[in-house]
Formats: sequence, structure tokens, C-alpha cells
Amino acid sequence: MQPNFEAMTKRELITYALAHRNEAEPLRVLYRRRTPDSEAVWFQLPTTPAAEQEQFEQFKQMIQHKESQS
Repeated sequence: MQPNFEAMTKRELITYALAHRNEAEPLRVLYRRRTPDSEAVWFQLPTTPAAEQEQFEQFKQMIQHKESQS
């Protein structure tokens, strides 16, 4: 009897998939849950300390926004 992959958290699915590498279904479920590229945020590698700091601040704002949504 297979576990209910749809009910598992992402972390549980990853753990299961790593422990059962010959099973494709947990990977299919993980793939369906991925963030579409249209929603992804792409960053360039910062080239100056100021750009690095600015990017770090953007990351912090994104994390705070995500946390406030949940």
C-alpha cells in the first residue's frame, strides 16, 4: 500500500523520494507542486557590495511578505 503523497508536506515527500529512489510517483507530485517560472523571481549575481546589500534587503522583504501571508 502506497502512502498518500498528496497529503504529505513537501519535506515529507522529499524525504520519501530520497529513501525510495526507484519510485516515480512522489517525484510527480513534487513536480506538480513546483512554482511556475512565471511566478519565479530571478536575481543576477551582485557585482558590488552595495548591490549585494540591496539584494539582501529584497530577500528579507520577500520573506517577511511570505510569512505575513501564512
